[in-house]
Amino acid sequence: MAAAAPPPPPTAAPEPTNMVPLKSPIGHPVFSRIRLATPSDVPFIHKLIHQMAVFERLTHLFAATESGLASTLFNSRPFQSFTVFLLEVSRSPFTATAAASPSSSPDFTPFLKTHSLDLPIEDPESYNFSPDMLNDVVVAGFVLFFPNYSSFLSKPGFYIEDIFVREPYRRKGFGSMLLSAVAKQAVKMGYGRVEWVVLDWNVNAIKFYEQMGAEILQEWRVCRLTGDALEAFDKVNI
Repeated sequence: MAAAAPPPPPTAAPEPTNMVPLKSPIGHPVFSRIRLATPSDVPFIHKLIHQMAVFERLTHLFAATESGLASTLFNSRPFQSFTVFLLEVSRSPFTATAAASPSSSPDFTPFLKTHSLDLPIEDPESYNFSPDMLNDVVVAGFVLFFPNYSSFLSKPGFYIEDIFVREPYRRKGFGSMLLSAVAKQAVKMGYGRVEWVVLDWNVNAIKFYEQMGAEILQEWRVCRLTGDALEAFDKVNI
């Protein structure tokens, strides 16, 4: 009779560990879209401009109204006059149909991007910036720009009047998306440059713009006629 096989060796007990379970490699996905604004977006644009005025400590200069924006921003085709790109974010992907809606235009195809964030975005004001309460799309920022002209280049360009990302969405790459969308459109149209101004105390914005490749023109100053100083020219004989 053959000898019985020896019993298998005992299985080693697992070593204790204090490691935190690994997070999914996709992190917290957020989906973004940059699209052309429409007249129905005016309430969001107005709120964004006011938040920008608060951030820039310039609320004493803020006098914009929804009716004023509605009557002046959408009187021409996109890129021929004032143009607004809206930045929207969602926890769900934008479908092919939604990519072009609600502002489909032969002049512009919306930009879509997926972001993987380390932490979820907490936005306590999302209900104030939701174009459709039936989904989770939220307006997170905007850029307002219009054509100008460089006589030195003999080419048109774009001037960015406003670029703003709401606080919960900053430092996540959304600002560079907005700026890149304007610059990309300028290249597409054969324009020579894109220009804007930045407050001298906003060192974070200055550093960001320099990282984007912008040159800060220290030798130039902004000149402005507005209010009573501008109205006085109504009585000037030329």
